[in-house]
Amino acid sequence: MTLGRRTFISRLASAGGLAACAPSLAGLVACGSERRGGGADRSSLVIEPYGPLVRSPDCPEIEIAERLHCVRLSSGGVPSPVREGFLVPNAFDGMAAFPMANGNVRLIRNHEMTDPPESARPIGSPAYDDAGSGGTTSLEVRITGEGEGLRVELVDEFASLAGTRVNCAGGPTPWGSWLSCEETTEGRGDGFERPHGYIFEVPVDATGPVDPVALTAMGRFVHEAVAVDPETGIVYETEDTWYVPLVPNRPGAGLYRFIPREPGVLAAGGRLQMMAVTGEPGYLTARNQTPGTVLPVHWVEIDDPDPEDAREDELAVFRQGLAKGGARFARLEGAFHGDGGIYVVSTNGGDATSGQVFHYRPVSADRGELTLVFESPAPEVLDSPDNIVLSPRGGLVMCEDGSGEQHVRALDREGRIVNLARAPLGPEGGTAGEFAGSCFSPDGRVLFFNQQGGRRAGSTLSSSTYAMWGPWEDGPV
Repeated sequence: MTLGRRTFISRLASAGGLAACAPSLAGLVACGSERRGGGADRSSLVIEPYGPLVRSPDCPEIEIAERLHCVRLSSGGVPSPVREGFLVPNAFDGMAAFPMANGNVRLIRNHEMTDPPESARPIGSPAYDDAGSGGTTSLEVRITGEGEGLRVELVDEFASLAGTRVNCAGGPTPWGSWLSCEETTEGRGDGFERPHGYIFEVPVDATGPVDPVALTAMGRFVHEAVAVDPETGIVYETEDTWYVPLVPNRPGAGLYRFIPREPGVLAAGGRLQMMAVTGEPGYLTARNQTPGTVLPVHWVEIDDPDPEDAREDELAVFRQGLAKGGARFARLEGAFHGDGGIYVVSTNGGDATSGQVFHYRPVSADRGELTLVFESPAPEVLDSPDNIVLSPRGGLVMCEDGSGEQHVRALDREGRIVNLARAPLGPEGGTAGEFAGSCFSPDGRVLFFNQQGGRRAGSTLSSSTYAMWGPWEDGPV
């Protein structure tokens, strides 16, 4: 069973102080600092506890670590094999796994569809916008057996949110729902029936498309991912906008938090804030950073989280925070709660523009500490990390969204990389798109992940949802 809202709120009432950051982060930070330089021995950064990458016998379109097993559960752009009459939408992206009352696993999966309004069709009804082709699907997965006899199979899949647009990532809540984020601020002036750029909530127990409610108090901007602090109910939100030096309309992205008026009931409203580095207004985290440095941070208020000019200026919310001293990141994407705080990923941050991993730890109601725990020295080590999840064994699993061959990679507590999967380049130089949606089954035995595929209806590039398992205990994953 998932944790209901009433249980979640009662636990908040009895919760104690804030959790401390795990000491094991220190090792990750130290190794990241030692190896980030151009002269570092990068070969020592990669370990193979699950073996080298080989062509998967069951999923030959990808390579996986040879000691692991992998099956494709679902494909996009084709009729569902388990739900009659349902055409599975493409563009698989962010995803989370939840326990079901019958012992199976519920996956809720985003669809980053980008069809133009004149040709878009909603994936179900009711639809937020009949010109929106994005949304979410919910899957039911059965896991049986143990060890080499473990089996994973798809039981059901159906639309659970319809009429939204460019649903990129999001995050699970402790009260049993998925928050799906729109990565666009388009609206009526672009041919759509309603404004976009919001977060929508999908309960785990939904059996079809939910009533789509835009959570406007959580901000209208280019959303990416969210992570919820289970002790406070505060929702942290990332923004996927670019930092490009000397380009005025590419000043960076913000890290936000939403303090709900009623924890666990986001539709009741609340306050939106943006992170700022104390004493350093407009601080740029994307360049010239040293892993391990602890930056004191605080939060500034966003006066208008749903500004009227957000369609014309996708940075309308960001500019409010920046004017009050907010910090600037480079394309914030993945987010996940763990180690007493929130991990966030800057996809093209760092001196090599290959990615950074930050950890935020709250120390009081209004202040906290931001630490750069890893910075990729080169794309062959880690190339533009996106979705992120903390494994039950302490490793950080990240999906790449870069150029060339893409990987699912893990980062251990000593700052070393483990390659789990790779999408080799095809004969024409392309792949089936970025990896996304990494998440673990509630018992930690199975890693689920997606490959995005095409982002418009009719694309011949099919999306895929995979399940992977094996001797995780032999490594950090």
